[in-house]
Amino acid sequence: MRLTIIYDNESRNEKLKADWGFSCLIESDGINLLFDTGTSGALLMEHMKVIGIDPQSIDEVFISHIHFDHAGGLATFLNANGNVTVYAPSPVRGIRPAREVVYINEPMWLNEHFYTTGLLGSEELSPDFQNMMGLMEQSLAIQTEKGLVVVAGCSHPGVGNILDAVKTVGTPYALIGGLHGFDDFDVLKDLSVICPTHCTQHIAEIESLYPGEFVRGGVGEILEI
Repeated sequence: MRLTIIYDNESRNEKLKADWGFSCLIESDGINLLFDTGTSGALLMEHMKVIGIDPQSIDEVFISHIHFDHAGGLATFLNANGNVTVYAPSPVRGIRPAREVVYINEPMWLNEHFYTTGLLGSEELSPDFQNMMGLMEQSLAIQTEKGLVVVAGCSHPGVGNILDAVKTVGTPYALIGGLHGFDDFDVLKDLSVICPTHCTQHIAEIESLYPGEFVRGGVGEILEI
């Protein structure tokens, strides 16, 4: 499995710009899936060109939640390649053009190796408030020989809740994506790869606690698992 970060708050390449938002390309089992689309569609497409990613090579798009820094580039991308399946949170509407739009509520296998947690929320906030604020979020788990690679957008439901949700179908091996204000660092102890990106507030602490497992994110970073 190969994961390339296309949009992030940090950059690993002077030709790629840091910007608030997140997107990555996941290549696994013959499927190219774009996870989230960042804030700016123009910047997303510019980064794809610099990195060498052909938009036409992407088969599927997965939107973690409806916040603009994760879905802002979707329309621009679909104008470049509308022949994709989009897995979107159920509150989202007006997605076009697309080959197919699958609205997600519940956990499900998207195919033999890709699994969505379904829309999760924080136990500390009311469902109505979370729906109104766009905090309901799905995360993706990819089944590999080493275990599950978990990709999260912002982890609004809580990192522990996300990892517990994917443990119903396998053992988490890696965690990549935005972890927001997460500070319950013990829940990371069984992971072999930890790559905090985007909105993560405690990156330095995570690196200090897990130096062997830590991978620094940033636009242009490539992880092969």
